[in-house]
Amino acid sequence: MKLTVVGCSGSFPSAESACSSYLVEADGFRLLLDMGNGALGELQRHCGLYDLDAIFLSHLHADHCIDMCAYFVARYYRHEGGRCGTIPVYGPEGTERRLTTAYEDVPHERSMSEVFDFRTLKSGSFEIGPFQVRTERVAHPVEAYGIRVEHGGRSLTYSGDTGVSSALDALAEGTDLFLCEASFTHGKEDIPDLHLNGREAGEYAQRAGAGRLVLTHIPPWTDAEINLADARAAYSGPTELAHAGAVYEI
Repeated sequence: MKLTVVGCSGSFPSAESACSSYLVEADGFRLLLDMGNGALGELQRHCGLYDLDAIFLSHLHADHCIDMCAYFVARYYRHEGGRCGTIPVYGPEGTERRLTTAYEDVPHERSMSEVFDFRTLKSGSFEIGPFQVRTERVAHPVEAYGIRVEHGGRSLTYSGDTGVSSALDALAEGTDLFLCEASFTHGKEDIPDLHLNGREAGEYAQRAGAGRLVLTHIPPWTDAEINLADARAAYSGPTELAHAGAVYEI
């Protein structure tokens, strides 16, 4: 598998990165995990606009899904070659309604479904193209899911947005690369069921025996280096900060 960080900023784009979006590729299949603010533009640096095969939306906060509205425009109103066919979009219940409301001026109430094949996420295991995936609901104010993606005996776990959650232990166990949010700073913010800090991300990675920890979804107002140091204090494996354009071979 190949993982490309399209965007990794939390809450809103930074000067260096769009919001959450991660491209996972194997056997010519392209799965996009989230499409937050600014992600569609950055995505085109890494693959063609119409080359995605499936999309996973961890939850429906704007910094994880709002560029789906722009992607609707690209697929629905494409002139050269005509309107695109449908692409599978896996998201929490109400994803179509959320995106239709955000866009507002769709030609009719089912226009989104003419280019997006909406599939409702629940906790469980299933296949997306060549990938075996497992999703678990995690701790966030809205319905939100983490995901484990496996292919060829290798695995990637993406936390999505979550506070402390036992489901994350199950998803990350033995994973080769753990892409984990670290929005908060240890000792500064302490809001249950919202986000993790760097120390907590490191603790999850250590318990899981993860092969590598990559910290993501760090907002522009948070000192990422503090979170990195806190994670390294808790986890003995290789740890780094996600950055836009980073590529990992898993």
